This record gives sequence, C-alpha cells and structure tokens, in this order.
Amino acid sequence: MMLGIDDPNGCNEKVKPWHTFLRVHSRVLSALAADMETEQDIPLTWYYVLFHLGNDCGDKLRLQELAEAIDLSQSGLTRLLDRMAEAGFVERRPCAKDRRGAYAIITPVGKGKLEVATRTYLRGIVEHFMRHLAEEDVEALLTAFNKILVAEADVKKGDNLC
Repeated sequence: MMLGIDDPNGCNEKVKPWHTFLRVHSRVLSALAADMETEQDIPLTWYYVLFHLGNDCGDKLRLQELAEAIDLSQSGLTRLLDRMAEAGFVERRPCAKDRRGAYAIITPVGKGKLEVATRTYLRGIVEHFMRHLAEEDVEALLTAFNKILVAEADVKKGDNLC
C-alpha cells in the first residue's frame, strides 16, 4: 500500500500532516480575509496585489509576473485590476519595450492603503497563527518548510527561502 492511495477511506498517518496543514491554512486564510474585509474594506487578494506591487521591483510588475505571484489566471488578474483601478489603487501601463506586455503600477492611494492594511495583515498573522506556536514550534515549521522548498526547487525555480 502506498501512502493510503489504496485505502481512500483510511486516514493514513503519512498524509495526515498534509491534510492538517490544509485545514490550518484554510482557517487562517479565512480569518485574515475576514479581518481585511472588516477593517480595511478590501478583499485579501487586493492586499496581496498591493503587497507585491509595493514591495517588488519599484512599485510595478509585469502582469504575467503579478498573476504568477498571486496565483491567478491572466483573465482573472485583468478583472481584479479593473476593480482595483476603479478604486484608485493601481494603474495599468503598456510596456515601452514590448508592446504586447503591460505593467501594473501601485498608485499613491494604493501605497497608503498598503501601509494601513499591512498592519491589519500582520496583526492577523500573529492573532490567528503565531500566538498558538512556541518558539521551538516556529523553528520546527521553518526547518520543515525550507526542506520542502529546497527539495522542490528543481520543480519551480525562483522560490525565495527565508
């Protein structure tokens, strides 16, 4: 029997950490999204866009890079950026060197929202995740996650290890 694949109804101990990780991820993400909606009146996905634009490559990213960074399709990103542009948080500009390409650029209004929303986001991470962990738990998680990132680095180049 291989990792419980032959026994889909059984809770195989080898995949239990994965399923537990998914449950934790889902709960924490839901709590962060609720905090962002309640306190900042923006979806969590908007925060991620602002974060990547405000912290990467001089306040702008090519649309393809941004879509990959937040795990959205090109069409999904286009719709998202349309709504964010309407709110004044981002602009889209064509790429001077490649007419087929375009950049998403954070606006001053977007930078202001990023600054206040980051406080909500960081507080949420502490409240919904970090406060439940002892220092040795944090070290164990970082060790385990970095092992996986190193092992999977050949699969997806460009991951930044902390």
